[in-house]
Amino acid sequence: MHTSVVEYMGKLRTQATHVNSNTIIGSDAPLDNKGNGELFSPTDLLATSLCQCMLTIMGIKADELNVNITGTKASVRKVMKSVPRRVQKIEIKIEFPGEAKSHHQIWEQAARDCPVALSLHPDIQQIVLIDYVN
Repeated sequence: MHTSVVEYMGKLRTQATHVNSNTIIGSDAPLDNKGNGELFSPTDLLATSLCQCMLTIMGIKADELNVNITGTKASVRKVMKSVPRRVQKIEIKIEFPGEAKSHHQIWEQAARDCPVALSLHPDIQQIVLIDYVN
């Protein structure tokens, strides 16, 4: 079975429908590549997917450890390379609740081992900073 169905909507936009849930994600070309930048660009989705995967794997580990990481937030910064045009670097800053700090090695390993991180080309730098807030 397919994962998604993607349709080109015109004006450099696409719409992807998740087959199992009918959830829809739209994309738009970025401002620096002839788009309007009104939606996630495909490369924004790539970088964001990396972060979502990391947090999901961390959530699985947290459940195994009976540690509550609800409310953990992350910011994502994508850096593009111009020639050839591609993602050069993804920077992710994750802010965990302070009580999660005792398991910092597990969170760092989960970030490195998430399926998206392992699927990206090794030339894409993945920089992950983990902070603990109260």
